Amino acid sequence: MLRFLLPAALPLTLFSCAPKATPEKAMEVAFRYSQLEWMPEQRHMRHDKDANGIQVHTPDATLRAHGEPGGWWVPGKAAKSMPYKWGGFDSPESFLKGLEQGRKAGDVATRWKRSNGDAVVSDECVGIDCSGFISRCWLLPKPYSTRDLPSICDPLASWNELKTGDILLKDGHVILFEKWNADRTEIVGYEAGPKPFWRVNACGILKVRLMREGYYPWRYRYMKGK
Repeated sequence: MLRFLLPAALPLTLFSCAPKATPEKAMEVAFRYSQLEWMPEQRHMRHDKDANGIQVHTPDATLRAHGEPGGWWVPGKAAKSMPYKWGGFDSPESFLKGLEQGRKAGDVATRWKRSNGDAVVSDECVGIDCSGFISRCWLLPKPYSTRDLPSICDPLASWNELKTGDILLKDGHVILFEKWNADRTEIVGYEAGPKPFWRVNACGILKVRLMREGYYPWRYRYMKGK
């Protein structure tokens, strides 16, 4: 989520107590998010303002009726994968606990959300956004926005250098790289969102499309074994 700017370097002390990420662990975490099973209920839906006046749109199947594309989960029908939530950083455990407490399942990235950034993150929703998902896959102690990720990463000189656990990053979105397809024309990986899916998905995306849309390859600086 949020803008893509190069910030000042962040202190290394943030990583001293964090578990060491590995490419294998990153893929394990990503797969777990994509396969998370849960049971939606009517109380997990919202298409109005929360107690703080923040507009919320959960990515349930009625989303299109509220003027936003996509939407997928249905109350009373078993769902798989964690929903996208603007500003979200939930673990599978905290997501399920939040549902038990009656919190809302996800909150999509509307144009209004993108314009207002962190100020319109709803505490009444649970889920994960694209950069929060990468932060979890890399076992980071806090969420990093797409604007902040370059402070802990190094740019790759070539797309041919991409390895498992790297990312493809552009202004406002990030994708976790796992591998190339057989002829190296398409990347295989995971992402949280974007529209119209609004959930953590495995993805296959053509390299030419990613380049056209402004993605660049980066590598997490503290990945063990890289």
